[in-house]
Order: sequence, then C-alpha cells, then structure tokens
Amino acid sequence: MDLDEVADELYAVPPEEFIALRKQRQDEAKADGDKALATEIGGLPKPSAAAWACNLLVREQRAEIEGLVELGDLLREAQENLAGDQLKALDVQRRQLLNALTRQARALANDRGHPVSTAVATQVEETLRAAMSDPEAGQALLTGRLTSPMSYSGMGTTVARPDLRLVHPPRPERAGKPAAKAPAPKKQPGESAADRRAREQEERRRAAEEKRQRELARAREAAEAAEAAAHDAAAAAEEQEREVDELDRRRTELQERVDELAEELADAERAVADTAATLKRAQRRLTAARHEADEAAETRDRAVAHADALAEGG
Repeated sequence: MDLDEVADELYAVPPEEFIALRKQRQDEAKADGDKALATEIGGLPKPSAAAWACNLLVREQRAEIEGLVELGDLLREAQENLAGDQLKALDVQRRQLLNALTRQARALANDRGHPVSTAVATQVEETLRAAMSDPEAGQALLTGRLTSPMSYSGMGTTVARPDLRLVHPPRPERAGKPAAKAPAPKKQPGESAADRRAREQEERRRAAEEKRQRELARAREAAEAAEAAAHDAAAAAEEQEREVDELDRRRTELQERVDELAEELADAERAVADTAATLKRAQRRLTAARHEADEAAETRDRAVAHADALAEGG
C-alpha cells in the first residue's frame, strides 16, 4: 500500500464513504508500522461535491476529458495559426463539449444517488473550463483526485486550484536526448538566392498547412467526442424528463384526491354542525315535553285523588 493507491481509491468512492475508508487505510498503515504513510493518508482532504463529480466524470469518461484538454491546447494554438472562422468553429465546439460534459457529470452523479444542484453544476462547468484553458489545471483534473473545484478568469489563468500537495505527484519522466534541430535547407545547385527564398517560403507554407490539417483533424476528433457526450447527456436528460413528468402527473393526481377529500371533509363538517344544531333543538323540545308530561302527571294524580275523595264521601 502506498499513498498513490490510497488516494486513487479514496477519491473514487462516494462522499459518504470517504471518511470511514480513509480511517481504515490510516489504521492499516499504522498497523504496518508506517507512521509517515498513516499521517499522509490522514491528511488527504475530503473532496467537495463538485470535485467528487469531476473525479467521477474523469473515471467514467476519461477519453472525453482528454479530448477536452486537447481541445484547449488546440484553441491556444489556433489563436496564432488559424483563421477567424476556424477559431470560431473551435470555440463553438468548446461550448458544446463543456455543456455536454457538465450534463454527463450530473447524470452520473444522479445515477449514484447524489443529485447535483445547479450551484454545484456551475462549479463543475467552471472546473472543466479551467482544465481546458490551463494545461496544469487539465493535468490536475485528469488525475481524478480533485479536492475542490477550479475556476478561471481569462484564457490561461486559473485560480482556486485545489491543493494536491498531499498526493504524490506523477513520477518525472526520464530525460531523453534533446530533439535534433531540423537541418537547414540546402542550397540547390545553380539556385539563386531569390529562388532559394521562394523555395524555403513554399516549404514553410506546406509545413504550416500540414500542421493546420493535423489541428483540424484533432479538432474534429474532439468534436466527435463532444457529440457523443452530448448524445449521452441528452439521453440522460430525456430519461430525467420522463421521470419528472411521471412524478408531476402523480403529484397532480394526489393533489386532486387531496382536494376531493378536503371537500368531503368540509361537507362532513357542515353536516356535523347542522346535526349538532338540530340535536340541540331536539334536546330543548325533549326537555319541554318532559316538563309538560310531569305537569300532566301531577294534574292527573290530583284529579284522581279528588275523584276518590268524592266517591268515599258519597
């Protein structure tokens, strides 16, 4: 176990599992007697929601992220070498790719039970934009170990870059032999200075055209990747739209039922009130009837007693 392996593992798990897994790996390092590694593992910060979504996107759609970073390189070169219409076409591809990948990140996070809010989605898009505008930011994104989102202001300027000092940097590549300089064009026999300059100018023009064609080919590949990502994101959006429509329909049905029950309840309450009023009137009439019955009974008793007395006297 080394820090690279642990970092790759930690920044791939869902946010709610990060702390527990970090503690587990830290304890394992301590058990192995590697206190330095345990300290480094304990210092690995938990990623923010936007950083986690970006790390997830890199792991699931790495080719598209590589295309994003490559397209950023093309845009920087295009500012010097391409015509305005070609630069405009690349800029359109840049916006399409950013929007498609942001939607894809939201769909991936949602599939894993972590819906991304609009604010977090904005941070994801800003991080992708920074990775496109700054080569260093692009490499940071491709590590899949972001701890916080990135943003940029102006092409090539990145701010709020996450602190990755606790994660082992990639091993430096072995230095190779310096690239040999292209030999200067040899003067052809019998060639005048003007002819030589014209030939050199034509060779430079052909080289520039070949470079432009290579850039356009790479741009088309990036555009194809953007189109595929946009298609996937659109499909995910359609699925979400269907789910929203179904939930909205269900909510409407439940609301209608609630309204019906509320109306029934109101009718029942009115019936209860009317019955209570009728009951009170009936109770008053019962009291009066009982009073009259008692009085009639007393009158009857007196009349019977009087009749009995008269009978005895006769």
